[in-house]
Formats: sequence, C-alpha cells, structure tokens
Amino acid sequence: MRDTKPVILVTNDDDITAPGIHALVDSVRSLGTVVVVAPDRAQSGMGHAITIGVPLRMNKVNLFGDDIEAWQCSGTPVDCVKLARDKILHRVPDICLSGINHGANHSINIIYSGTMSAATEAAIEGITSIGFSTLDYNFEADFTVPKKVAYKFTKRVLEDKTLHGALFNVNIPVVPEEHLKGIRICRQAKAKWDEDFDERRDPHGEKYYWLTGNFKNMDEGEDTDVWALENNYVSVVPVQFDLTNYKLKKELEKRWKL
Repeated sequence: MRDTKPVILVTNDDDITAPGIHALVDSVRSLGTVVVVAPDRAQSGMGHAITIGVPLRMNKVNLFGDDIEAWQCSGTPVDCVKLARDKILHRVPDICLSGINHGANHSINIIYSGTMSAATEAAIEGITSIGFSTLDYNFEADFTVPKKVAYKFTKRVLEDKTLHGALFNVNIPVVPEEHLKGIRICRQAKAKWDEDFDERRDPHGEKYYWLTGNFKNMDEGEDTDVWALENNYVSVVPVQFDLTNYKLKKELEKRWKL
C-alpha cells in the first residue's frame, strides 16, 4: 500500500545541531514523514541569500534518530530548501517548516530572517510553509510551549486543504503554558531597528565594528504581531512575497502621464 503520510521538510538558520530544530522535529514527527535539510553552521540574518560561485556540499547525518532522514548543507537556509526539493526529495513536499528560531522574527525582522527566508523560498515553489520562532534568545531555551504550538498549528495547516502555497510567520512568547492566552491571526507591525555600530580596536590597533541596536515599535494597533506577543498571544502573520505597493501604483497611474 502506498504511504499516504504527508512529507514534512524541516530546515532552519541556527544550524542543524541547534536545540530549536530538534524541538521542531520532535513536535511534528507523528504528523508525517519528516526529512531534515539544514545548514551545517549558524546562518542567522542571512535573509534570502543564495550561494553563487562556491560549491555546495551536503552530508547525511544521524542526529534525529534512525527514522528521520537528515542532511547538513554548507549553504544558506534558502540553499537548503532548493537542494532538498531538487536532490533529496525529488518532489514537492506537502509542507515546509523552518525553525524553531532562537529569537524573535516579528515585524521588520522578517526581512532579515534566514528562518523566514527558507519558508518563503518553499512558498515560492508552491509549498505551504511555516516559520516558527520563540522570543527566547537563550541557546538553552525551554521549548515545552513552542513544541506544543508547532504541533497544533502544523496539524491545523495540514488539515486545511485550501492553503496551497500559503506562508505563515509564527512567533511564540516566552510565558508558562498557563499564561498563554491563545493564537491570534495578526498583521505585521510597523517597526524598525535604531541601529548603531560600536567602534572597537583589535590587538593590532585596527578598527572594527560591532552592530548594535534597539527595536522601535511605531505601531499602536492591537491587531499586530508585536501587540499580540506583548500580551501573551502566539502571533500568526500570513505573509506574501509580492512586494508591489498597489496603492501607490494606482495613485501614480492616475497622477503621472508617462
């Protein structure tokens, strides 16, 4: 009899040994056939970068148990998704999960996030995709609540057959389970980073710079991901990769004579 279990591609940007990806695999392994293809080193903040001009390498590893096929890749999170589809799976998986990221990917962070770029790449290929992040930056973060959220939301998405190619950004607050108020469908808050470069000198007296910054929320709406997380909700933002400003497009078509 043909195996009808969904194929679940799992990747991340924190590297294949990070606790977050192991928590994600553990949370969804009962939902289908899990295949892991993830970077062999940390790739946070890589955005949608791809590797050009340098050979990509993959090695099969046994890090998740004998029942989970897993590969580590020398490339970026986006490279991992591309190689997984073309060289590992030889087919389109039923869903792609990225994470669980150590740290927030709400609001403007989605632009820089390797976690979300991997999910976005899968969505470009028509694969329903979810990026999971917990607001806990600690490498030893407690994934008890994020694992339950990942299982519940992934199961719900798999059951909804209308979501072909949909893309979701899921962020999970750091609260005990009894204080978690639920899951809210949100919009992305308008926010930015006020950045600074801390200037330092190396032992040779040469200058180098260390990026620092403060997150600045400029959106007071109660329907945003930032508001939801601050109020102990899991935020779910449906995401699209069409960057066209349709409102401005309409205005310019009326005002400009080109």
